Amino acid sequence: MASAPRVPAEQRPSEDEPLLGRAGDVLQEDGKGIQYNVVIGTAVLAQVGIWVLVAVIWTGIFTHELIVFSAHPLLNSSGILLLTQSILILQPTHTPEQKRQGTAVHFTINFFASSSLLAGLAVILYAKIAHNGAHLESPHAVLGLVSYVFLLLQSAVGFTQYYTPQLYGGVDKAKKVYKYHRMSGYVLLVLLLATVSAATKTYHIKHVIKIKLWAVLVPAVLVLVGVLPRIKKQKLGIRG
Repeated sequence: MASAPRVPAEQRPSEDEPLLGRAGDVLQEDGKGIQYNVVIGTAVLAQVGIWVLVAVIWTGIFTHELIVFSAHPLLNSSGILLLTQSILILQPTHTPEQKRQGTAVHFTINFFASSSLLAGLAVILYAKIAHNGAHLESPHAVLGLVSYVFLLLQSAVGFTQYYTPQLYGGVDKAKKVYKYHRMSGYVLLVLLLATVSAATKTYHIKHVIKIKLWAVLVPAVLVLVGVLPRIKKQKLGIRG
């Protein structure tokens, strides 16, 4: 029977190392499927947070009468769920092959995440127009608009820098944009979670669906607690 691969001494956990690892040290193991990236290290906390968040929203929607508006939170929460998975699956990649595979999976998941979020936008625009509703009257609406604009820019830059680097003057120049794309991806996640939290103060969610702020805020914070510690500073161009 083949012996287990040896782990370099510097990568072996010490007795006083945190159970979920140190900040930024989670790595995809060689020969292990990329699907495991979504549950290693603090990703477990992010998974608990995002699934609880989606469960809270979907339970609230499906326990009340379904209307056109109902598709808006369902689609947006699904988009945030997928976006979280796309971030988690790419973070631990570190070898060239892992990065190539991770980027392809990341792009595919993000395509469906963006499609779901933009479909959510289409639903709320239709509902507003159909009922002559006012636009941008709440913090939720303003944050939502900012998030959608950010999403479109993030998606456009992410796609072009990797698949059409000639637009940036070549591969080397396009790679210099990677760190900004990564940074903005985390900003987008925070914006989307803030937008969902702000939704609990809108009339329909507060008085009809009756989802409390804490019921959204707690899992949202848990998502960030799971995602942010896995950030590798060197990928953001930060030393030390």
